[in-house]
Amino acid sequence: MINKKIIKRLVQYGFTLMTLPIFIVYWACSKILEPDGTFQSFSQVLSLLPGKIGVYLRAAFYHLACPNTSQDISIGFLTIFSHRDTTIEEGVYIGPQCNIGKCKIGSNTLLGSGVHILSGKNQHNFDDPDMPIQFQGGHFEKIEIGKDCWLGNGSIVMVEVKEQTVIAAGSVITKSFDVAVVCGGNPAKLIKGRHKPAL
Repeated sequence: MINKKIIKRLVQYGFTLMTLPIFIVYWACSKILEPDGTFQSFSQVLSLLPGKIGVYLRAAFYHLACPNTSQDISIGFLTIFSHRDTTIEEGVYIGPQCNIGKCKIGSNTLLGSGVHILSGKNQHNFDDPDMPIQFQGGHFEKIEIGKDCWLGNGSIVMVEVKEQTVIAAGSVITKSFDVAVVCGGNPAKLIKGRHKPAL
């Protein structure tokens, strides 16, 4: 009997071959047009594909398009990526309707539905009240989400999240916490540590 892992790997390779023409068109367009804008457009189109076919096609595309991204990932329906400079490690699950900015997500991390990972806290400057905000600039930061984390539904992340962190649903993360903690609220506060003290 053929091992399930082998079957899954063969399916992934098949979807990679199916996705190659899409990736080639994306690559050619990104050489002519603005790269991140092109990436966002392809991400939006791919986000509309339902079911397992959509999951496998998105995994294959991001594996080809994003640096050091595993193909063994699951990206939900209507989830959009904003920047090509995003790395998704093996075993990551990203639920539906998420908005993923410039980030690195560690292995075996789970994101619920409607999670937003911003590209840092300084995407827009607004110091000059005499100038429209859209003309004041800003900068993107690559946010790191550690391994084995759980980001609850509707959470918003603006800073690094260390490994084994649990973020309560609806939380807004504006500062980093230690590893292996549970945090929640707006702005998020430490609720408790995850490790039980030794007896």
